[in-house]
Amino acid sequence: MLKTIKPELLTDNAFKMIGKDWMLITACTKKYDSEGNIITGRPNTMTASWGGVGVLWNKNVATVYIRPSRYTKEIIDQTDTFSLSILPEKFKTALDYCGSHSGRDEDKFQKTKLDVQYMNGTPWIGQSRLVIFCQKLYAQEFDPYCFADEKLCKQNYRKDDFHTMYIGEITKVMVETRDMK
Repeated sequence: MLKTIKPELLTDNAFKMIGKDWMLITACTKKYDSEGNIITGRPNTMTASWGGVGVLWNKNVATVYIRPSRYTKEIIDQTDTFSLSILPEKFKTALDYCGSHSGRDEDKFQKTKLDVQYMNGTPWIGQSRLVIFCQKLYAQEFDPYCFADEKLCKQNYRKDDFHTMYIGEITKVMVETRDMK
């Protein structure tokens, strides 16, 4: 069972949580009905191991990085919210699948048996042990001329497929109650 906590009460080590355990970045397109009401569109998720959490502009934020080729980038560019889901270790195969297959071509949720839930129109993964909901604040594509270390640019962007950095204000955090101390 998940319990809502303040972002400041997160006890997970961000380096392990993002870099080793991985996370799923999940978002969905928004469609409008004939009266202008928002209707939730098709969700998609992708595995990420680059990101961070912290404080910026006096707000608790999460930062994620998405390459232009990823279908999730197209969706996040169209919407204002996204979620970051951290799953238990037993879902590593599903995480691997979501990182190596495109939602453009298939329904990754069906293939992996991951359960999509919604919180105020923002999709998240039902099997999560931790979910961070974000309101998009900023997006910026990496600029090759801004790298202080040219080797990083050459090692990570051989195809000039520079990530877009998204900064989202953390609007809600839910954590499994058994993770609470």
